[in-house]
Amino acid sequence: MFERFTDKAREVVVGAQAEARERKADEIRTEHLLAALFRVPDNLAVIVLGAFSIDKDAVTAEIDRLRPGGRPAIDAEALSTLGIDLDEVRRQVEEAFGPGALDRTRSALGGRGWRLGGHIPFERTSKKALELSLREAINLKHNYIGTEHLLLGLMHADPGAAHHILVGLGMRLDAARVIVEELVRGRRAG
Repeated sequence: MFERFTDKAREVVVGAQAEARERKADEIRTEHLLAALFRVPDNLAVIVLGAFSIDKDAVTAEIDRLRPGGRPAIDAEALSTLGIDLDEVRRQVEEAFGPGALDRTRSALGGRGWRLGGHIPFERTSKKALELSLREAINLKHNYIGTEHLLLGLMHADPGAAHHILVGLGMRLDAARVIVEELVRGRRAG
């Protein structure tokens, strides 16, 4: 399948690994693929996202609201409603175990599988999104997989965070597919 990827689509996959590493994730998840689309200049996926007024800052803000497992992080304000003072918990832990103790936990370092270098595996939903990008390319009668197909694949990958981020920001699959067809037709004509 990867032999069908355009150079830009391959850059996205490489960029997704970098995103996962920077976020200290133990797997490449759909949100890493989504963020990586913005790392590759002049690609059709970003143009499609722009048609929905979705930009890098909006996507990054939504990803930042996720914790490593792809679920919203619990914040200090929410904990305070339960009578838990997060600053006091941190102070007591640091008093007992030294400064920065919470930052040295396995979780803070990205989980059990986090690595400084080397290959980071794809999470199941990300693999499915890549497979679905191939299906999108075939359905559109394209003999390659470009960034635009990766974006459409991410829209299909329903349990993935990227799907939920995109839908939450107003993207719709059918409309995105029409925009992709028009953009590809325009590039061929131009």
